[in-house]
Amino acid sequence: MKVILALDQGTTSSRAIVFDHNGRSVAMAQMELPPLFPQPGAVEHDPREIWRTQLATARQAIRQAHIAPSDIAGIGITNQRETTLVWSRKTGIPIYNAIVWQDRRTAAFCEALKSAGHADLVARKTGLIIDPYFSAGKLRWILDHVPGARDMAARGELAFGTVDSWLLWNLTGGAVHATDVSNASRTMLFNIHSGQWDHELLALMDIPQSVLPVVRSSSELFGHTAGDILGAPIPIAGVAGDQQAALFGQTCFSAGSAKNTYGTGCFLLMNIGNKPQPSHHALLSTIAWKIGGTTDYALEGSVFIGGAVVQWLRDSLGIIESSTQIETLAASVPDSGGVYFVPAFAGLGSPYWDAYARGSILGLTRGTTAAHIARAALESIAHQSADLLESMRQDSGRPVTELRVDGGASANNLLMQFQADLLAVPVLRPQVTETTALGAAYLAGLAVHFWETPADIARHWALDRIFEPRMSADEVQFRRRRWKKAVARSRDWEEHG
Repeated sequence: MKVILALDQGTTSSRAIVFDHNGRSVAMAQMELPPLFPQPGAVEHDPREIWRTQLATARQAIRQAHIAPSDIAGIGITNQRETTLVWSRKTGIPIYNAIVWQDRRTAAFCEALKSAGHADLVARKTGLIIDPYFSAGKLRWILDHVPGARDMAARGELAFGTVDSWLLWNLTGGAVHATDVSNASRTMLFNIHSGQWDHELLALMDIPQSVLPVVRSSSELFGHTAGDILGAPIPIAGVAGDQQAALFGQTCFSAGSAKNTYGTGCFLLMNIGNKPQPSHHALLSTIAWKIGGTTDYALEGSVFIGGAVVQWLRDSLGIIESSTQIETLAASVPDSGGVYFVPAFAGLGSPYWDAYARGSILGLTRGTTAAHIARAALESIAHQSADLLESMRQDSGRPVTELRVDGGASANNLLMQFQADLLAVPVLRPQVTETTALGAAYLAGLAVHFWETPADIARHWALDRIFEPRMSADEVQFRRRRWKKAVARSRDWEEHG
């Protein structure tokens, strides 16, 4: 029996899933990856823990599946995007912790770039908005703040990578320093039109080209695992950032198809075909994937705090003991009691892009209970996603007739029904909600001919449940109006500088 092994390195955990030819999960292993918070607004990971947990889950999943390494036709990698690592080419040892995509330490640098008039240049070349979210500022920060880093980079001794590059490097024993177009397009250094690192952007950000990985397509042979890593050399044949991988895993292969992933953050992507399309509503135009000589593009909206708001209720407020309790608690009241929760713990992403916004809970009264706050927290995930789809409809000029959903929080029926109500379109949840890992598996499988065509893959998508909208238009408008009022109260809270 041949299988595909998908490595899914996320913000809060590392996972490995073994998929069979029908796209079904044969075995899965997961380990938590605790974030580090060295100071307010800063979020890091220990790079050694990223690698340790990912390798451990890969080995565990192989054992659980009762397969030999020779049974693995290929490995696909998908990863938390924008998270930035720099390591020594000679020793493979990182010179600093991984700076996570949520980190806001480069807000002042990004403001300076915007004030100097560079926003249009960056948007035109990269499809991105200047923001601390992306990798360029984080990379520059490491080079500027780690003693000797700039000199080491000038001598060609350092390697930069997003998490996919770090895993590739370690899986191949340091033989491969590469990334794919989807991850490269999230760095704020990559020209999505030419498909190359951009010299003008590198000069603007003061980044030496010597640190950059080679950029490849999303579905091709990147290299083989070193023999001692998983017991035999195995082809690594697919790489994509987590949200692009989820779009692929949801088989959104045609222009106009869209999916939303409910993870730590929420990420709504729409396939827009083979040409990038600029956004006029603060969305991102990004590369979805490249297969063969063909590049697909997507419009993307990013919510920084999605399911992480549930973790906050559990870990910081203590009003639930486990994340699964949130639905029961929220369902114990008929609505949020007029409470609106804007979880701008790390600023606001699309369509606001406000690094200085902070979290707020509004509409509190003496009658407010933990259940109302829990319900408002869940509803905030749906409201933020609705903000994205409103902008996407306007940018693309395409009607969205359905939304495919995945990620951990998509299992929450209360949230999915509220999402369908706000969007006024059906929400479709597939039987396999691990679509991020599945997309990476599909990309790898295509490269090694485990699957021959995307049409072969599309036949495996199967519906679990459909949520039809049932809230009145007047009620939706009222709630959306109140939500936007709450967002306005949360914006521009922190002092600039």
